Amino acid sequence: MTGNHDVVILGAGAAGLMCAIAAGQRGCRVVVLDHAPKIGSKILISGGGRCNFTNLHIAPDRFLSQNRHFATSALKRYTQHDFLALVNRHGIAWHEKTLGQLFCDGSARQIVAMLEAEATAAGVDIRTSHTVTGISRSDRFEVTTSGGRFDAPALVLATGGPAIPKMGATAFSHDVARQFGLRLVPPRPALVPLTLSGSALAFAANLSGVAVDATATFGRTQFRENILFTHRGVSGPAILQISSYWREGGEIVLDLCPGLDLAAFLRERRKGRPKAELRTAIGELLPARLAAALAEGGPDGRALVPAGTMANLSDKAIDAVAGALSAFRLTPAGSEGYAKAEVTLGGVDTADLSSRTMEAKAVPGLHVIGEAVDVTGWLGGYNFQWAWSSGWCAGLAIAEQRRGRAVSA
Repeated sequence: MTGNHDVVILGAGAAGLMCAIAAGQRGCRVVVLDHAPKIGSKILISGGGRCNFTNLHIAPDRFLSQNRHFATSALKRYTQHDFLALVNRHGIAWHEKTLGQLFCDGSARQIVAMLEAEATAAGVDIRTSHTVTGISRSDRFEVTTSGGRFDAPALVLATGGPAIPKMGATAFSHDVARQFGLRLVPPRPALVPLTLSGSALAFAANLSGVAVDATATFGRTQFRENILFTHRGVSGPAILQISSYWREGGEIVLDLCPGLDLAAFLRERRKGRPKAELRTAIGELLPARLAAALAEGGPDGRALVPAGTMANLSDKAIDAVAGALSAFRLTPAGSEGYAKAEVTLGGVDTADLSSRTMEAKAVPGLHVIGEAVDVTGWLGGYNFQWAWSSGWCAGLAIAEQRRGRAVSA
């Protein structure tokens, strides 16, 4: 038995390491256990290897949860500016890409090295290649692993969700949460490409590799970024974003010419270039392959861009074309699943957790943080910030509980 710990943290990813740092800096004896041979594996592959570590525009309404207010406390107590200050203290160069997304100029390895350095300075004991084989609780939590047994009055579940299984991701935290009686919001893949079937799939597959600026809408939710046609359906930032809101059987509406009065544009072209073909005018706005495909047959097999010159187009025909391209409708068959999902939607029900401490209300000392919780952010650094914020708050709470035990003793 390896004892004398104040907390055992399961998972050496973003949330787990941040929790360890916060607790360790405040005098807690911390051990972090991970089944992988190295720490921060998901951090290393994020952002194309440059780690989109946070976003300047973090706000609670950009996170999905059955309790839309749950994330507010943690996000306010440890903000994107707090994490950015940490990055700056370590001299890591960064840049804003788009929409407030912050990336390392160099490599994601810099973020992992920063977290490891902070953890080491805080006296955190990190054990990799430790597979958990059992967890029990009497007066303390006892964790049995392939590398020994560990016990502590506090246990933190920080192993994320099942998204990206090739990196070793599993539903481990969810399984342990169930063991201790916590409820789950049914998990599902999020920030994930969507698949198509039938003629819509044939349309997309023919355009595989073509990207276009578009607005994707599902219900009242809308995102404007690139979409990408693939051999299995559609992807790209706008699709990944809307995928978190989409539900099976629902229809997604794409505006292929966002911010443009397409009917007015086409009428102007009819006046100025009456002998030009309609597909040529559409090709001024969209990639040539997409314009050609729309003339040959849309997702339902019907051509959305009729043949003929601009001069032969009536106002009614122009309005019909503009309407079809501004409300380009797709009904996905499904998603590409956890293998291609960036994160997991759903997870441990926030109704069973304290929003201030991330502690289970009915299981004192048990904390759940990061992706394992039913809090999922937008694409672009939001989920990393949730990991930093939730981990930090749990670490502070564990340190406060340790001080309380010391005083009572």
